[in-house]
Amino acid sequence: MAERNQYNFSGRHAIVTGGGAGIGLAIAHRLVEGGATISLWDRDPDMLEQARSTFGDVKPQVVTVDVSDADAVVAARDATLQATAGIDILVTSAGITGPNTTLWDYPVADWDKVIGVNLRGPFLCCRAVVPQMREKNYGRIVNIASIAGKEGNPNASAYSASKAGVIGMTKSLGKELAQTGIRVNCITPAAVRTGIFAQMTQQHIDFMLSKIPMNRFGEVEEIAALVAWLSSEDCSFSTAAVFDISGGRGTY
Repeated sequence: MAERNQYNFSGRHAIVTGGGAGIGLAIAHRLVEGGATISLWDRDPDMLEQARSTFGDVKPQVVTVDVSDADAVVAARDATLQATAGIDILVTSAGITGPNTTLWDYPVADWDKVIGVNLRGPFLCCRAVVPQMREKNYGRIVNIASIAGKEGNPNASAYSASKAGVIGMTKSLGKELAQTGIRVNCITPAAVRTGIFAQMTQQHIDFMLSKIPMNRFGEVEEIAALVAWLSSEDCSFSTAAVFDISGGRGTY
């Protein structure tokens, strides 16, 4: 493997939600390679411990949290602040797909669950972390949205709506903080093959692949590379922005 470009995250502490696996774990590794210390937030304690073991001698903090629970997010924030000097980077990667079915057949409970994790979760995490970033007048927030939030995937109305909400929230928060040292951006990946595919039908997976001109799914390391730049001090004049990483699928 070619040597990867690195950004300097020495002295920076990052929270990565959904950090127990997939995109979140890849992002955490990329930030650690640049010298960051890390808190992995996830709802599965066993997965978190397995993820922690992949870091060798550099052991990240792990925090079990349901990001859709307001009190749990505040408790996770407090636990992180007790273990570190402060929070410099927040990456909200926790997400679920929900069932693949038409809107009129979509179970209300599943709709609420998807919106809870995918949209309420980033809102609660940003809400909990931003005040501390404002005190330091520094921060980088990267929300993981999806190309589905821009185009709307059929048979994925809750997922598409939740990711569209993340895009809108990112633009709003970025503008609110534009005159501070905090930058807030989101990315809109096309499909990346991770464990989340197990939540989807094969028909839906095939549909997503058919929409990507490069005719392949993204790799978690490719997502992590973009997030690393957005998390760095080099990302100084981009905020409230949406960055496609979609193999050519994004058209606007």
